[in-house]
Amino acid sequence: MVKQSILIVEDEAIIRRALKRLLERNHYSVIEAGTVAEAQALLNTQTVQLIITDLRLPGAPGTDLIEIAKNLPVLIMTSYASLRSAVDSMRQGAVDYIAKPFDHDDMLSTVARILQEANSPVKTQDRLTTSPETANSSLASKLNIIGSSAVMQALFNKIMKVAPTDSNVLILGESGTGKELVARAIHEHSKRAQGPLINVNCAAIPESLIESELFGHEKGAFTGANQARAGLIEAANGGTLFLDEIGELPLEAQARLLRAIQEGEVRRVGSVNSIKVDVRFMAATHRDLKSRAQAGSFREDLYYRLHVIALHIPALRERGADVIELAEKLLQQQLEKTHSASLSFSPEALQLLQNYPWPGNVRELENAIERAVILCDEPQITPDLLGIEWVTPTKASSLEPSATPESPSFDNLSLDDYFYQFVLNNQQQMTETELAKQLGISRKCLWERRQRYGIPRQK
Repeated sequence: MVKQSILIVEDEAIIRRALKRLLERNHYSVIEAGTVAEAQALLNTQTVQLIITDLRLPGAPGTDLIEIAKNLPVLIMTSYASLRSAVDSMRQGAVDYIAKPFDHDDMLSTVARILQEANSPVKTQDRLTTSPETANSSLASKLNIIGSSAVMQALFNKIMKVAPTDSNVLILGESGTGKELVARAIHEHSKRAQGPLINVNCAAIPESLIESELFGHEKGAFTGANQARAGLIEAANGGTLFLDEIGELPLEAQARLLRAIQEGEVRRVGSVNSIKVDVRFMAATHRDLKSRAQAGSFREDLYYRLHVIALHIPALRERGADVIELAEKLLQQQLEKTHSASLSFSPEALQLLQNYPWPGNVRELENAIERAVILCDEPQITPDLLGIEWVTPTKASSLEPSATPESPSFDNLSLDDYFYQFVLNNQQQMTETELAKQLGISRKCLWERRQRYGIPRQK
């Protein structure tokens, strides 16, 4: 099989080498350049199928390669992420946009999708007649979920495949990522769309009442049960039951839920008779259910019953320019809600919105915008009104290796690997503040990356 060739145009040698190693490990042929001029010279002598270029390069911007390369797809990457730069590059003809630092899986899936589309005559014709914004927004509009990034488009495609089936779905993701929105989208595009969608927050129901709420009860089953009552599973008959925060469900209730899923029937508290139900089950959690199952705090058999199809909702920090798209939408919603005068984000606020890691995800973004609208007295929302305390990393500082002897060599490490090794090797000698300063990030961002990469903090 002939390897597909990719040209990387990036002036930061560290990023260029890390991306080259990532692509070569995944069986792509890679050539590299540091400027548009160098890239143009290479294109005159070598054949490539894709160009991945930084937006901001010395001498000329990466978008110049769109015209130079003619019909070759150009993927723009930039750490100066903003809606304006993303949209402008797409309008100029870039096939897609990805923000740095990029997730490896996100980059690989984006590259694979672009190359597949480039080799498809149908897709090629579509690109000639349909704008990138329209193409990316079609599924998002259909599902009523905002997201033009590659990771969200991949999620939308999975939703459309999963929705028509009756398979159980486990939705995974951090708090505030929109798991309920995904559940609703699946239900509305299923054959059960005319039936009820019952949402249950397992963490919000007192443990003493959860079985009664889910399975119902007969009159006199317990003190206060003055009349028989159907449970939420019965209420979802013919439709979908969405169990949010399933990891908080007590073990006793888990056993009864397992039976309901397996047998398609429920038994009310205090009853000896079972009632047949036709329900599709979906569940969501931010916890690692597999680890909890292995530890005995979650039933393993229930985990595998729910884990027929797993959908991972990406964190907001993984969604690139989606942050700005979401911010603009939430701003308009807030203005309509409060009947406020028209407002916009300042360029500095846009940059902060894009660069901030959003540990609270969409929910935190929504709160920040609500706060800004209430406090804003000017036509533009400035960074201070967002209430975000974060030090924006500079391009140089975030990539400059420490001069300590313990630091690993960049020649053999990806950016993710470098972060992992740097923290492990230096956390005993440095405070969290010093580590964050050396890496060019805030303490909050350092904490978030520790969680992401599973690096425990030294006591």
